Amino acid sequence: MADATNVLNVSPVIPVVTIADPQHAVPVARALIDGGVGIIELTLRTDTALESLKRIATEVPDILVGAGTILTPGQADAAVAAGAQFLVSPGVTPFLLDHMLQLNIPVLPGVATVGEVMTVRERGLKAMKFFPAGPAGGPEYLAAIGAPIPEVLFCPTGGVSLETASGYLSLTNVACVGGSWLTPREAMDTDDWEQMTNLAREASRLTGAK
Repeated sequence: MADATNVLNVSPVIPVVTIADPQHAVPVARALIDGGVGIIELTLRTDTALESLKRIATEVPDILVGAGTILTPGQADAAVAAGAQFLVSPGVTPFLLDHMLQLNIPVLPGVATVGEVMTVRERGLKAMKFFPAGPAGGPEYLAAIGAPIPEVLFCPTGGVSLETASGYLSLTNVACVGGSWLTPREAMDTDDWEQMTNLAREASRLTGAK
């Protein structure tokens, strides 16, 4: 149950979204759905994030909604209570990982080193977030990890753009990428949901030549 491999197979891009105004939550989720992206990672970076998460979980049941930027067990508990269907952390500690694994929903822990990949793998997980993907080494780094640890699947996030996504998606150990470009702040501020739908539609067509 805790392994998030199925989560990584929903879309070639997982939108990483920060919403300040809960009134925007449902329109953002519907815009992504209309563009063919059936998943959203809502970051817990605002005081109102849990309210936005709850609204999406309640009013847009067709989208798979997860909570990102999980830093503490308390945040994990609150996100699940609000309706999160998967959890994403930027990194992991043994304490946080143990707690998340007890919650009976998919967990996508963040890793940046080979040692961290091995630690998470020892807990039975094969799906991981590679963060921050760009600064941590990019596609070349992930390709190198794939040689000794081929069974692990990654979702690179952090510094990934529409232009660089295909370079990651071409790797056999990358199932999808995470990106914030699908929900630009200016579009959210002006209620330009059509722009988000168009960006989601473009992202849903991304592929990499494996």
